[in-house]
Amino acid sequence: MHGLIQFWGNLRSSFWFMPSLMVAGSIAVALVLIEVDSAGSDRWLRQWPRLFGVGAEGARQMLSTLAGSMMTVMGITFSMTLLALVLASSQYTSRILRNFMRSRITQFTLGTFAGIFAYCLIVLRTIRGSGGIDEFVPSLAVFFAFVMSLGGVGVLIYFIHHIASSIQASSIIASVAQETNASIERLLPDKQDQAPNEIEGWGQGLESLDERDWYPVPASKSGYIQSVDNDALLRLSGDSRTIVRMEHGIGAFVVQDTALVSLALTYPPDQQTIDAFNAAYSIGRHRTVEQDPAFGIRQIVDIAIKALSPGVNDTSTAVMCVDYLTSIMARLVGRQFPPAHRYEGETLRVVAIRPSFEGLLADAFDQIRANAEVNVAILARMLGALDTIGSLTVRPSYLQALEEQLQCIAELADRCIKSSHDHARLERRLSEVRETLEAQSALYAGAVK
Repeated sequence: MHGLIQFWGNLRSSFWFMPSLMVAGSIAVALVLIEVDSAGSDRWLRQWPRLFGVGAEGARQMLSTLAGSMMTVMGITFSMTLLALVLASSQYTSRILRNFMRSRITQFTLGTFAGIFAYCLIVLRTIRGSGGIDEFVPSLAVFFAFVMSLGGVGVLIYFIHHIASSIQASSIIASVAQETNASIERLLPDKQDQAPNEIEGWGQGLESLDERDWYPVPASKSGYIQSVDNDALLRLSGDSRTIVRMEHGIGAFVVQDTALVSLALTYPPDQQTIDAFNAAYSIGRHRTVEQDPAFGIRQIVDIAIKALSPGVNDTSTAVMCVDYLTSIMARLVGRQFPPAHRYEGETLRVVAIRPSFEGLLADAFDQIRANAEVNVAILARMLGALDTIGSLTVRPSYLQALEEQLQCIAELADRCIKSSHDHARLERRLSEVRETLEAQSALYAGAVK
């Protein structure tokens, strides 16, 4: 199943899959309309000679013109797409190119022009004669080619608008954030309470994990772990009556023949077991957001770092990145992260490497803070982000992580901000955020009592 999901994801992000389907559909429509015309069902069309009364020579000229025009427009579309990819890669980050390639609008546009071209060729080859008794002109098919060409003009106009808007920083960042939030909604359930993620009292066997004999399951190939079938891992560990310890989390790079997981067994695993555990992992050449929200955060952070570089110096784009990172972290605050230890009944089966709020918070803000330095606007925006996130949680571990981020910003401001006015402004903001975090800690203490 994981192989099929990975294969479908690769098809979605390719430029050829949807256009190929549309070309095949256009050929099918052309054959059907030609068959309708050849069966003599077009007699009623002769009642409108201005629409359907074109002769063989005129039909050939029109279809030839349409086919040539569609190839020219398709070449222009490819050029515009590649130009957008180059601009996005150089201005923002190469990690967002996959988002452009997955655009259904771009794929549909290419498929439209390729489909019209194939349709015109199929219809063109069926036209016979030039006014004689054996003349055959599929009038309905020719008229439909004209209608398709008008639709292609509308698609081209919309595609130009799409390209112009899609390469804007706000659109790119919002698209990545939307995809990341969708992944969070899919993977992490709503949090029911503020209790720790681990289930209390289910610690059987944890003390003896280091004393067990662990046998590695080597990875079948090198690449990034795109997804893991957790149900399959739990089932396989139960069938083998063992404990599975994940050696790499989702998004990590694994090298072929190194340990993918380790099994607590009294004997090395056989090849069938190794193949079964490898089948539970999807490993590819790049990271994806489907089971890896950290990669979405990584993309936005990369855009912010590029915007803060001396060669670009685009503070507004970096501010937008901080804003969208704030929305992502605010969503994570209200989610239940999966436990690191997973059980079958009361028996420990899987020791997982899982994401955590603290780790994702560090991924979101550490590098941006390090690259901001004397940029007061970014530091102030990050303080606002911590204030917003802190107001949404009373969990002590989350508040502690936010307090650490706050302390790092305070140290950076003391070291790098020379202007007394800017320093006083940041100090006031720091005090406000501290008050928010202290108030949330007090709420938790009151709830515990």
